[in-house]
Amino acid sequence: ASVAPGPGGPGQKVDPWENWNRKVFGFNESLDENVLKPVATAYSNVVPEPVRRGIDNVFGNFADAWSAVNNLLQGKLERGLRDVMRVGTNTFFGFGGIIDIATEMGLDHQYEDFGQTLGVWGFGSGPYVVWPLLGSSTVRDSVGLPLDTAVSPAMVVDDGASKYGITALRIVNTRAKLLGASRVLDDIALDKYTFVRDAYLQRRRSLIYDGDAPPLDAPEPDAPASAPEGK
Repeated sequence: ASVAPGPGGPGQKVDPWENWNRKVFGFNESLDENVLKPVATAYSNVVPEPVRRGIDNVFGNFADAWSAVNNLLQGKLERGLRDVMRVGTNTFFGFGGIIDIATEMGLDHQYEDFGQTLGVWGFGSGPYVVWPLLGSSTVRDSVGLPLDTAVSPAMVVDDGASKYGITALRIVNTRAKLLGASRVLDDIALDKYTFVRDAYLQRRRSLIYDGDAPPLDAPEPDAPASAPEGK
């Protein structure tokens, strides 16, 4: 897929709002320690692993559908069609996505979100920003957040209470999957904020380039001249 050059350069300051971001990061850490982590731990202890996996698969099926849209918007026809096949297979043969049959058939996840699509279109990442509850982002990714977060089973439910319930389940289920990783992070990170920020920015950069990012000091780091097809 062809990609237009993006604004910004190698010397772009990635975290000009660090003082504010650290405050929000601290708030999120406190919220996680006092609310999300205990709830996620209880959820993990009470809900059997096969049930949690099925719930995760349903949310993943919606994410695959959104990924198909973004792959097509990026001009990655082959990947978009694979996403469509994956969603169709899991929806019709996996009981609405509860069972991930597609992976067994070799149709693996290849998540793409709208922030990645904007990057492929040539929009620079802009400064790093931390949002309450939502966590790490950039200005570019923040533009895509409303769409990315809206795509879930909650979008097909009319009842307001059910929407909130599904959203809460999504948050708790996601946090439960990260319990092991958060323990490791707490043990190894001297400055957790910097570690999380740098890891997020590196990962997002890799995703924009489909895992084939040029060196950081290369010209136009936020938008490649072309994005490898099918990677």
